[in-house]
Amino acid sequence: MQIVFMNRLSKNASRDQEMFAQLWIGEEEGVWSLGWRDFSNPEKSVDSIWYEGGSWSEMLCVYRHELAVKMGEGYRPLIDGIFHDEDSFPSRNAEHLKLQYYSEQHSNEKVYEELCAWRRGRSSSERKAPYILASNRLLRLLSAYLPHTLEELLQLPGVGEGKAAQYGADWLAITAAVPREHHFPLGWVHKETDKQSFISWIYKQKELKYKKQLERLRMRRLLLQGIEQGHGMEQLKEECGVSRRELLEAVEELEKDGYSVERLIALELGSMTQEQQEEVWSAYRELGDVFLKPVLYKVYGNEFSAPGGLDLYYERLRLIRIRFRRGNAGVAAMASSL
Repeated sequence: MQIVFMNRLSKNASRDQEMFAQLWIGEEEGVWSLGWRDFSNPEKSVDSIWYEGGSWSEMLCVYRHELAVKMGEGYRPLIDGIFHDEDSFPSRNAEHLKLQYYSEQHSNEKVYEELCAWRRGRSSSERKAPYILASNRLLRLLSAYLPHTLEELLQLPGVGEGKAAQYGADWLAITAAVPREHHFPLGWVHKETDKQSFISWIYKQKELKYKKQLERLRMRRLLLQGIEQGHGMEQLKEECGVSRRELLEAVEELEKDGYSVERLIALELGSMTQEQQEEVWSAYRELGDVFLKPVLYKVYGNEFSAPGGLDLYYERLRLIRIRFRRGNAGVAAMASSL
């Protein structure tokens, strides 16, 4: 095996003890290997194989995730640049990240729960996904810093004038009612933040980010294999361990990336008449393909309801939309070449 990359890392286990490890990537006949060698035992090194396989993309995903775990534990590389440039330690947004870090350590849980309850109620009344109203991160910021005025509210990352105008009064009704010991502006947070703990937290965020990327990559592989073998949505759902909605989103991404998902579409639409499919296609032509609800009402009527709910109907609309967009993309490409 040829070693194509290697770096040495160390961490301080105590004042008098420093632990060493080695990270390496090897290649042999198109098979990639990724490993970690632990030298904490002076008498014997311990090897851990993180990845073996033919996918460079998957190997790189595993590399980033496992490395973020180790750096979160305190390991630091002998040679910098162990992450790609886009993943280097963020300096431009460091102040915002420190505010986020501090809010996670000092959140007022009672206020946070009140804000979550507000979000659930508002999400239901507006029929919007909760994260569109406010992310968990933003609710943590609100519950930690407890703004009492609109001016203070606008100093929090993620709160623009639009959000403040829309929901600011609701948030302030909760946060302004709670006494606080700190003040605005929030420049004092920098002094209150332990540097090493903050850096470890940064790498924890990377770990979570790369874990999601790895899960997504592996799901795509399972999905492509399943489609090739002629599996339907329900079987693919079981194999990938996700909901049908998440699975359908992954199918749409595969189509955007140029993979063929037609076999799955044909299988799932097999019980839908050609006439119904043509009606949906015509509705997309007339109404556009951004929103599904107008298309549903156009095809089935404004008062349409189904005993088992509308999920299956929306699923079919999305599958037909994949074909519709694919056809439009082909027409657009032909027109541009003329």
